[in-house]
Amino acid sequence: MVRCRRPQPLLGTGGRLPFAVTGAGPGSKRYAEALVPGPLDGYRIVDLSQIVSGPFATMLLSDQGADVVKVEPITARDVTRREQFARGGFSAFYMNANRGKRCLSVDLSKPAGRQIILDLAATADVFVQNFRPGACEKLGVGPEHIWSVNSDLIYVSISGFGPDGPDAARPVLDPVIQGLTGMVSYQVNPDIPFPDLVRNIVCDKATALTVAQAVTAALLARERGAGGQLVEVPMLDSALAFFWNDGMVDQTYPGDGVTPGRTLAEVYRLTQCTDGQIIYFAASTAHIHGVSRACGHPEWCDDKRFSLEGFLEDLQNLVDFGEMTANAFSELSVAEALSGLRKADVPSGPILEKTEVIEHPQVVHNGSVVTWEHPNAGVVRSARPGARFSRTPIQMKFSASLQGADNNQILAELGLSPGDVASLREEGIIG
Repeated sequence: MVRCRRPQPLLGTGGRLPFAVTGAGPGSKRYAEALVPGPLDGYRIVDLSQIVSGPFATMLLSDQGADVVKVEPITARDVTRREQFARGGFSAFYMNANRGKRCLSVDLSKPAGRQIILDLAATADVFVQNFRPGACEKLGVGPEHIWSVNSDLIYVSISGFGPDGPDAARPVLDPVIQGLTGMVSYQVNPDIPFPDLVRNIVCDKATALTVAQAVTAALLARERGAGGQLVEVPMLDSALAFFWNDGMVDQTYPGDGVTPGRTLAEVYRLTQCTDGQIIYFAASTAHIHGVSRACGHPEWCDDKRFSLEGFLEDLQNLVDFGEMTANAFSELSVAEALSGLRKADVPSGPILEKTEVIEHPQVVHNGSVVTWEHPNAGVVRSARPGARFSRTPIQMKFSASLQGADNNQILAELGLSPGDVASLREEGIIG
C-alpha cells in the first residue's frame, strides 16, 4: 500500500496558514486547529486536469489536507489563467479552482517529460486527468502506464460523455451538458417562457463534487484492501445524477397510474415587493397559513383550498393562491414582507446582489468568506469549504502558484539535483 505520512510542503507563493482573518493568531482556537492534520493529510494527488471539473475537485481535497501537484504543459496553460478579473498575473477564475496547489510545468510529448510524471506518480496516491478519452494513453500516462510504477494508485479519468459511445470523442463544455441533461429546458416557467441556461457552470461543479467524493471512497476502499483502481467520471452522468432528484420527478415513473403534480420549475418564483424582490417557499400547510398571515390575510387560513391537501387535490388552488399572495406582497416593502414571513416561521429571504452577500450577517458570522493576502495578487477573498470536521479541521491553504513556479522543489523531492533540473530546463523538458 502506497500511502505514507508525508510532511506538507511549503507552497510556492504564499503559505499554509491557519486563517488570514482576525482571531487566527498564536493562542487562538483557529490557530490551534491549524496545527491538527487535515483528514487527507499524507495523501498526494497528481492533477493533470484543467478548467473546473478536475481542478475544483482537487482544490477541495487540498483543503482537506492532500498535497496536490498541478501539472501543466510548458507551451500552454490552463485556460482559466487568462487574465480576466485578474491581478498580479492571477485570474480570479484560476484562483477559485487552484488555490493551495503546487505547480509543475512539463513537456509530456518528450520521453524525459513523461518520465518525470511517472516518477511523480510513483510517490502519489491519486492521479486526476480530464483529457478526451485515449489522449493520456497516447501521451504515455494512461492508467496502465501509471500502474506500471504504482499499482495502488487511484486513477481518475474525467470525460464529457464517457470512455466510449457515439459522443465519446466530441469536445464538451458545461453549457453543452446543461442542454443534454434537460437543465436548460427545465428553466421554462410562467416568468421565463423559454429555455435558458443556468448561469453558472453547474455541470462542471457537480462533476467536481462527484470526483471529490469518488476519490475519498476509492481511498477508503484501498485502505480496506481493494488496491488501486480506475474511477471514470463522465460529466454527462454526473450532471444528470445531480439534476435527477428534483428535475426528473415527472420522468421517474414511466407508464400510467402516476398522480399529477407540479415541478419545482413551475412553482419556484420570485415575489415582487414595492422596493425589491424576495423568495419564500411553503412546503406545509403551516407554511401556507404563515404566508397568508404575513401578507395580511389571516382569513385565508380558514379556506380549505389553501392548504397542502387543497393544493394536492386541485392544482388550480395553488395557482390561485400564488396570484393572491403575489398581489398582496406587491403592496409591502421587502422589510415588511420578510418580517411577517419570519414571524410565521416560513422559509424566506431577500434577493441579494453579490456585493451584499459578502456582508450578510450570517455569512460574516460563519466565516463563509475568508480574506487573505497573496504576494502577487494582493488581497483575495475565498469561500470557506462547506464541511467542518471536529477532530481533523480543514486547513485552507492560502497560496497559488504561477505556472511551473514549484518545479525546483518538486523535482528535488524526486531526487533530481540542481544540475539535473537545469539540464531539463535547457532541453525544454520543464518550464
